[in-house]
Amino acid sequence: MRRLPGVTVVAALAILASVVPAEAARPGDRPARLPAHPAISRTTAPPGTATGARPRSGRQAAFTEAARTYGVPESVLLAVSYLESRWEGHGGLPSVSAGYGPMHLVDGRAEPGRPHGVGEDPRGDETRPRVITLPPVATDPPEDTLRRASELTGLSPDRLREDASANIMGGAALLADYQRRTGGSLHDDPAGWYDAVARYPGTREEGAAGKEAALSFADEVYATIRTGAARVTDDGERIALPATPDLSTPSRPSRPPAPSGPPAAPPAPTAQRRALVPAPAPAPATVRAVRATEPATTTAPASVPASPPESVPATEPAGKPGPTPAPTPVTKIAMMLPKRPAPAPAPGPDCPGNVSCEWLPAAYKRLPGGGYGNHDRSDGPRRIDYIVIHDGETSYDAMTRLVKNPDYLSWHFTIRSADGHIAQHLRARDVGWHAGNWYVNSRSIGLEHEGYLARGGAWFTEAMYLASARLVRHLAAKYDIPLDRAHILGHDNVPGTTPETVGGMHEDPGPYWDWGHYFELLGKPLRASGGDAARSVLIRPDYGTNNPGFTGCTGGCRGPGAASVWLRTRPSLTAPLVKDVGKHPTGDSTYSVYDHAARASTGQRYALAERRGDWTAIWYLGQKAWFHDPAAAPTSVRASGPLVTPRPGRSPIKVYGRAYPKAPAYPSGVPVQTLTPLQYSIPAGQAYSSDMTTRGSYLRAAAFDPSEHRVVRGGIRYRQIQFGHRIMFVRASDVQPVTR
Repeated sequence: MRRLPGVTVVAALAILASVVPAEAARPGDRPARLPAHPAISRTTAPPGTATGARPRSGRQAAFTEAARTYGVPESVLLAVSYLESRWEGHGGLPSVSAGYGPMHLVDGRAEPGRPHGVGEDPRGDETRPRVITLPPVATDPPEDTLRRASELTGLSPDRLREDASANIMGGAALLADYQRRTGGSLHDDPAGWYDAVARYPGTREEGAAGKEAALSFADEVYATIRTGAARVTDDGERIALPATPDLSTPSRPSRPPAPSGPPAAPPAPTAQRRALVPAPAPAPATVRAVRATEPATTTAPASVPASPPESVPATEPAGKPGPTPAPTPVTKIAMMLPKRPAPAPAPGPDCPGNVSCEWLPAAYKRLPGGGYGNHDRSDGPRRIDYIVIHDGETSYDAMTRLVKNPDYLSWHFTIRSADGHIAQHLRARDVGWHAGNWYVNSRSIGLEHEGYLARGGAWFTEAMYLASARLVRHLAAKYDIPLDRAHILGHDNVPGTTPETVGGMHEDPGPYWDWGHYFELLGKPLRASGGDAARSVLIRPDYGTNNPGFTGCTGGCRGPGAASVWLRTRPSLTAPLVKDVGKHPTGDSTYSVYDHAARASTGQRYALAERRGDWTAIWYLGQKAWFHDPAAAPTSVRASGPLVTPRPGRSPIKVYGRAYPKAPAYPSGVPVQTLTPLQYSIPAGQAYSSDMTTRGSYLRAAAFDPSEHRVVRGGIRYRQIQFGHRIMFVRASDVQPVTR
């Protein structure tokens, strides 16, 4: 039976209003299921109304009108928009990839930015400094869907940027145009629009990878139509896409099997796809070779025990140091192995089966002068404690070209904005040069996201959030990484290594990355715990209404929401911001979007210091820091978890940016790494949240041949703490648990 997605009845909307929450829950994969579309023929009522009902108004009506005008099924239009923007207008501001409005119409004339890392040392090991210069790179601009929509609708590009209703009309015109180009006709059945939907992201990539990315996007759109979605948008209107659970789509060969290892989440509903009909006269595109999709070799052989290998230290639960296990023969480090050439990367990406992913290996090559680039390879598995979230400050096309240059830096994955397509560049066992802190690099996986910290509106597409969250869930399950803000870090949470490097550490992905929504997609929503007796708080402002008022953005900081709160010296909106002696040795903290000196971010847990009226104080960088936290619009929730405080007689205690061993642990031939404290300290009486205890370690990887790498493990233990905006480390012997 044919369904009419563009028409709903008042009774169905009344049901939706009573049973669907304001923000549809999508723990990692799908919106909450909603009632199905009623089967109504267009002959029974005019578009957008039911018999005897008043016409709808606002943004929902704009979708209905645009669907009617261009003959697009309303459910298709709504689902495409949801996957691009979650139906948000974003005040007419561009996304991080120059897309505008609910339909993410892309300005193809926008210039890509300057990639980050230039003039810096992304490796973060002062014993072998490596300053990056920007290699020449020519990139292909994205398809200019903004101006194509302007041609199709007669509306100006400015109108399409700034007016959400016009933008929706432009998106509908594009879908209708793609439907004609792919050989389809304009009709009411959503199942017949699969090829047009796959074409919508407008990426110029050709070949198997480009086709797979397009089909994956279409699958996600149709999965959203099946499950439905509902939420309140930035204009205050509730928008609903009722579920159509029995929607079918044309068949095509199924996706290759997912790599081995524990899945990150149940796979998406079985997607039926068919080959796309190429659009006429495609623009020149970069053709990338796609290798066979086999699982990357990232797990230990079956003969290796389940305990962590000695090549990287194990981490232990906070407050439970325990004895050091004796090493077994099969866990001996690489120094015990015979020398052999560096292994070639295993073919195929290590991604979950419900994302579009390809293998684009980073460069590994000797360089003139005895160096090499652009990462360190490993002979065996390594312990991974962190996943670091970056934005690349440039386009996906630029990043995936640069990572193939041995003179540049490296990371493990890149995620594209328009459709959430993922490229993997390094095996998980290999060490990327991405975080500027060698200790963190040696224990982390780095994810670069297309976009910018503070360019335009600085909002990220739902397609990218969703693909990134699925990837992180997969990696976290496979490598036993806790899904919390002590282990899923922003680059802005990575500490400096020495006092000299603290001021230059990165600030991405910045306050416009929606950590609250991201953790919902991870299936680990940020919630209160511990009740009134909890001694710590979790930062959790409402992203959509929290507007701290930043400065320093390209084009002005006009973003409609943010994930950060300001920290002040007193419980007053006129009080100065707290000081950060590392970031600003002689000056004050600023309101710049690039300055994290006096900010706490969503999901971070801090020790509660005091409450006074509408204000909450936390311990932060060795001082009491206040943030506005009114009961009517709270910006934090109570949270349970371990806290540490200086032991009697030890304060003030030193704070470190890495957890290195003491000098006696270093064998002959491995340079001793100085235990250099940062410029901070913790006075007596303060407390800080702590999330794990770890044994000091240092990976010496200064040779092209990974068999020459050395790992040093010492007896000193460290506690990781949330000290400021960044994680840092204290010696476990200097602190004790807070027990009351």
